[in-house]
Amino acid sequence: MIVPRSRLLFFVALVALPLTLVAAVEPAMTLPALIGIGVLALIVLLDGLRASSGIRGLGILLDPIVRMSKDRPVTLEMRIRNEPLHARTVRVAIGLPSEIRPEEEELSITLPAGAEWSRVPWKCVPLQRGRFRVESAYVEGRSPLGLWAARKRVDIDSELRVYPNLMTERRNLAALFLNRGGFGLHAQRQVGKGRDFEKLRDYSPGDSFDDIHWKATARRGRPVTKVFQVERTQEVYVVIDASRLSARRPLNAAAVGDSEKSPGHSRGESSRSSDSILERFVTAALVLGLAAEQQGDLFGLLTFSDRVDRFVRARNGKAHYSACRDTLYTLQARNVTPDFDELCTFIRLRLRRRALIVFLTSLDDPTLAEGFVGNVELIRRQHLVLVGMIQPPGTRPLFSTEGIDSADALYEELGGHLQWARLQEVGKTLQRQGVRFALMQNERLSSEVITQYLNIKRRQLL
Repeated sequence: MIVPRSRLLFFVALVALPLTLVAAVEPAMTLPALIGIGVLALIVLLDGLRASSGIRGLGILLDPIVRMSKDRPVTLEMRIRNEPLHARTVRVAIGLPSEIRPEEEELSITLPAGAEWSRVPWKCVPLQRGRFRVESAYVEGRSPLGLWAARKRVDIDSELRVYPNLMTERRNLAALFLNRGGFGLHAQRQVGKGRDFEKLRDYSPGDSFDDIHWKATARRGRPVTKVFQVERTQEVYVVIDASRLSARRPLNAAAVGDSEKSPGHSRGESSRSSDSILERFVTAALVLGLAAEQQGDLFGLLTFSDRVDRFVRARNGKAHYSACRDTLYTLQARNVTPDFDELCTFIRLRLRRRALIVFLTSLDDPTLAEGFVGNVELIRRQHLVLVGMIQPPGTRPLFSTEGIDSADALYEELGGHLQWARLQEVGKTLQRQGVRFALMQNERLSSEVITQYLNIKRRQLL
């Protein structure tokens, strides 16, 4: 496509308009004026015919796969091919999806003479997690006289993978990821004797009768005691709810705006507050995976909605963590009701070894809470179950805050108190079944999940 440039309009205004006025005022100058306008038109026409030479031989390449993190600036390396090998200036724009915000919509680039390939950095910020494709770019070159601009579309085949941003969470839990002992900065003594069988030894005064190996005692004719060791490699599974309730945002826009005005509030906290519940679940799951790797445990994933969507068997290692990250970065909430019956049946059939199962879900819907309580009975005896839920906004005991100065505010507090009371009742019901239930703050979800996990490790509840 060929379009006129401002230089063409300038020359038309500079030459054609005055000649037209001269011909209109002085009839004797009509012929010279027409000749001048014709010469200008011929020059413009010839320049337009050669306009395509400004983009001839141009090509654009991006890396086939580009990995980036949400809300973190990244530089795309764009390579431009200049086959004629002569210097020229072009304008370039990449057809980025709306979820990727470029620092500049277009760039004006001067290609040097004698260089077939030129590297151009393109800065942008991904705003949403997921997989996106870049299929086209657009280039514009000038005609030899600069009166016309030729534009064309260039096909590109590049995949942008935007992963969750874990930098803020890792800074908050920096002590955990420093390799200075069993738990965080300081090694802590593990209580208990463990559950993994290690060896047999002769009975010593003070040994519990429960630890006596009666068959070995009968064979040897003397008391023999079983010795256990602390478990070093255990399985940890995170079960993520990707149903309709996970698509909600834990804080509304007004709450986020008020928090931004408060002193000590950072931009990173504002971004995390405006994330959906599912986004917080994904971040917490990946951070827990890092913690499990640090502690030497096996880490696995399971996502569900109205069915079991994705399942990753518990393992360890960098390759396994990358597989877990690739499983979660495209996860999106679906507008369906979660099916806890199918989920618990799947866990019962597929997970034979005792494991820590961390459910990240929402139980503020009474019907869903009743369904979960009824179905968790299938797995609670075999596995240790922990349920983590983000505390809904306004859910707190009555009169736990100040500033209730109107009837509307009082009714809001009453509604929040009733919801808090229902969740407390759900927690007590689960606790009677041996299931741990925790209401967690949105901004502290990852740290509270890690704290619960480390407490379970320390007390050897698995």
